[in-house]
Amino acid sequence: MANEPRPLVAGNWKMNGFAASVAELNAIIAGAASKPVAADLMICPPATLIASFAKAAAGSKVAIGAQDCHAEASGAFTGDLSAEMLKDAGASAVIVGHSERRALHGESDEAVRAKAIAANRAGLTAILCVGETKEEREAGATIARIGRQLDGSLPDRLDRLVIAYEPVWAIGTGLTPTPGDVAEVHKMIRNYLISKDKAVGPSVRILYGGSVKPQNAAELMAVANVNGALVGGASLKAADFLGIAAAYA
Repeated sequence: MANEPRPLVAGNWKMNGFAASVAELNAIIAGAASKPVAADLMICPPATLIASFAKAAAGSKVAIGAQDCHAEASGAFTGDLSAEMLKDAGASAVIVGHSERRALHGESDEAVRAKAIAANRAGLTAILCVGETKEEREAGATIARIGRQLDGSLPDRLDRLVIAYEPVWAIGTGLTPTPGDVAEVHKMIRNYLISKDKAVGPSVRILYGGSVKPQNAAELMAVANVNGALVGGASLKAADFLGIAAAYA
């Protein structure tokens, strides 16, 4: 593809990490400096660590993102954080619509879309997650499910957007779809994006996520229309995260 987007390898730390975890971030920063890769790198720590991580990563090749945001800019929403607050803390992106948020917090496609719009409003990149369950995969409903999620979750503007395809059944299970399965879904997502915006659609990064590790990263990252990875557990250790990023060495 003529305008193949620059890959992104992003780590989602989920509910893991304390102040001392900056040592792992520093190891990632040092590794990225010593062995540059042809990909952008990002760590999305818990909200408690965004400000300190952003300070530690300033001027480095590692960006800092967030894991969720509220759709409103401010207000009486105890315990929530707005996209503007995340931006102020030093984040440059925010994950929205992760399957764990959809399943455990009941987030609808409409709610996810509102968060993606909020991210754009605050000047953050929205990393919008989509993915099917094991039951949907076995029923042959994967493409239809992803299509519905995109229909309901996609913001109007695609110029500050990343899509992450994460088959729910592969997250944290050690199971991964075949390269052919991944290629089918990523091609469908690419065609969908192009149908929405012929100018921007080809350049939106589409990440794969779901039990990505150093051992399978090169094979998965080589699949057509895979423009990087959204990494879960393997991003908690610098050696593993850098091992995945090395797929773009």
